[in-house]
Amino acid sequence: MADGGERRRRAYIGSFTAAGGPGIVTASVSPDTGALRALGALNGVPDPSYLALAADGDVLYAVSETAEGAVAAYRVTGDRPEPAGPPVPVDGNGPTHLAVHAGHVLTANYGSGSVTAVPLRADGSLADAPSGVLRHTGSGPHARRQQGPHAHQVQPDPSGRWVVSVDLGTDSVRVCALTGGGLDVHREIALRPGSGPRHLAFHPDGTRAYVVNELTPTVTVCRWDAEEGLLRPLGETRVLAGAPAGDSYPSGVVASPDGRFVWTATRGEDVLSTFAVEGDDLRLVGTVTCAGRWPRALAESGGFLYVANERSGEVTWFAVDPATGLPRYEGSIEVPAASCVVFD
Repeated sequence: MADGGERRRRAYIGSFTAAGGPGIVTASVSPDTGALRALGALNGVPDPSYLALAADGDVLYAVSETAEGAVAAYRVTGDRPEPAGPPVPVDGNGPTHLAVHAGHVLTANYGSGSVTAVPLRADGSLADAPSGVLRHTGSGPHARRQQGPHAHQVQPDPSGRWVVSVDLGTDSVRVCALTGGGLDVHREIALRPGSGPRHLAFHPDGTRAYVVNELTPTVTVCRWDAEEGLLRPLGETRVLAGAPAGDSYPSGVVASPDGRFVWTATRGEDVLSTFAVEGDDLRLVGTVTCAGRWPRALAESGGFLYVANERSGEVTWFAVDPATGLPRYEGSIEVPAASCVVFD
């Protein structure tokens, strides 16, 4: 992405328009301090709660987390995203996450418990309709939250051979192959009943994965075999040092680029937890406040951690102690109903 002949780093922040969010906010990123500065906003689709960039950084994709469910594409060669065609229905309810993979945009549809593949045209715009929808089946023991499947995240594995979808409602992770525009389940890996897996992050070496569980405040450490497409759970680590004071719903999980640390965000407690990676184990180093309320998403970029605090309406950023991995609050930018932040 070019601007006046020089590449300038940008962040894109999603928000819930139904709760007063501005839509998609574009911000500049200071390489020295990590500070964000708002450049503009676009209210293109309702509730663009999660965003993803094309590999070249020139097209931004957004879910529309509504009952109808849609995905939209935007050109981002300037400071304000411009629509690259109309939104495309995903044949799914409440898409909460998306990823770009092998010429498709994939959406995880929480309400309908499904994953949708929408083909991309050569210019990065979306085809007129999905090429395939994988409908999850199953349930879990939680009476209110697990009556049926709830796909919460979808992403490719580091090898690019597989797609993994994390389902909170069925306590499982599905490993899929994208073939002919559709997703075929290769394996379904069961996690502890009632854990409510929400998001998964791969270790940079591609041999381990960390699944943050929403219904129990834990992280499940897994071995990942890309040759076999096999995820093998090894054990769980609590994200808090003691018992939760009240509601405690982990949301995001991120591994550091050097593979030494893993971070999680927990809503209710409103904290960030830092773990030291010790082989196939995680050791809780400590927790710090997220400097807001209801941290919905967590991201790492340029040596800084960024948190989208939904209920207090800002994105906060933190420097990371290189020895301990513990975050140190540096600043914030106001974004009502903030839900995610991604970087080019």
